Amino acid sequence: MHRKDFIRSAVMGAAAFTIVPRHVLGGKNYLAPSDRIGLGFIGNGKMGLGLLNSLSKINETIVLATSDVDKKKLARFVERATEANSKKVSAKVDGYNDYRELLGRKDIDAVVIATPDHWHAQMVVDAAKAGKDIYCEKPLSLTIAEGRAMVKAVRKYKRILQTGSMQRSSHNFRHAAELVLNGYIGDIKEINVSVGEPVRECDLAVLPTPDYLDWDRWIGPSAYRGYNPVLSPPIEDDSWAWWRGYKGFGGGLITDWGAHMFDVVQWALEMDKSGPVSFTPPEEGGAQSGLYYTYKNGIKVHHRKWGGEKDGNAIQFIGTEGTIEVARSFIRSNPAPIAEMKIKDSDRRVYFSDNHQQDWISSIKKRTLPICDVETGHRTATICNAINIAYELRRPLKWNPAKEIFDNAFANMMLSRPYRAPWNFMDF
Repeated sequence: MHRKDFIRSAVMGAAAFTIVPRHVLGGKNYLAPSDRIGLGFIGNGKMGLGLLNSLSKINETIVLATSDVDKKKLARFVERATEANSKKVSAKVDGYNDYRELLGRKDIDAVVIATPDHWHAQMVVDAAKAGKDIYCEKPLSLTIAEGRAMVKAVRKYKRILQTGSMQRSSHNFRHAAELVLNGYIGDIKEINVSVGEPVRECDLAVLPTPDYLDWDRWIGPSAYRGYNPVLSPPIEDDSWAWWRGYKGFGGGLITDWGAHMFDVVQWALEMDKSGPVSFTPPEEGGAQSGLYYTYKNGIKVHHRKWGGEKDGNAIQFIGTEGTIEVARSFIRSNPAPIAEMKIKDSDRRVYFSDNHQQDWISSIKKRTLPICDVETGHRTATICNAINIAYELRRPLKWNPAKEIFDNAFANMMLSRPYRAPWNFMDF
């Protein structure tokens, strides 16, 4: 072979080699590092670990960093994330006390926020400003004003946000929503939602702060109060932290479970971009159930216990031609065959997802809205927060879902809350 022909053949061979698919070169599940979505986790408690388990099973992800104010939980998370990475590629996981250091890294594409609720708004706004896509646990916000700011920030910076209302990616709730939507029980007359009590004032004793916990940073933007392990349990305690029950940190079971159940009501009624027009609490003082809210079309949604003790957190849709009852463990109806009916091809359908975290990753890649976008999460959180406001004020309230304002000056003062310096969720 002449030298010129040899060079031509070598160049052509090299060019052909470069277009061989990467999965052929690296094995069936090979994915180049540049094709993976670099994740950062903020919040390393029980929910954060659960999300690590779910997201690590998705081949396109890799965990690069995490942040927590509890040194012990941070170290445990780093260890488990490193182990999860090793099943795909070798990648170091860095741990930070200050989540803003994590956001400053260019190799992190998206963040998972699994902190107490009082941190959600600030972290979502900061993540959007930093150009990160976001998975934020439900309830999306602690106040209505925070939620609207989160929507604006996510839209301004063109980010993808998935709210952790994962019941939308469950067969039971999707099927119930489609049965309701398509009139399988006739016109909806009334809905009953069984979840627990409203938020309460925090009356916990102040105890010495453990040396492994940065308590001032745990409090963050909320009004300061002393440490109690109920709010931030030690790593040895595997129970759910109960910051969620106290004002300033959570919204009680109204937001904790209500963000799941009221969310499905919104979904089934096609109200994801709107909401109720009034909230009517019970007249008796101290009541923790009995409130109802009303949509413009007259449908009333009652917060009250219904069904048996084993039914737990569940929804009952009452129509002119039957009822549908749904929870994580069941879907049933009266007449009984309705719950087993297949949705016809000609029926209207809701967004399909059978894996909430995979739906987020797919939406990031396609740059499309996920099943529980920021606006959807905000509208559901708004209902939960408005319920708490109505229970506290003990008076009927009219609500304008377009302007997001009450007809009551005291209620409007509760749309937001004071922030401790230097935090400011409106800085975007």
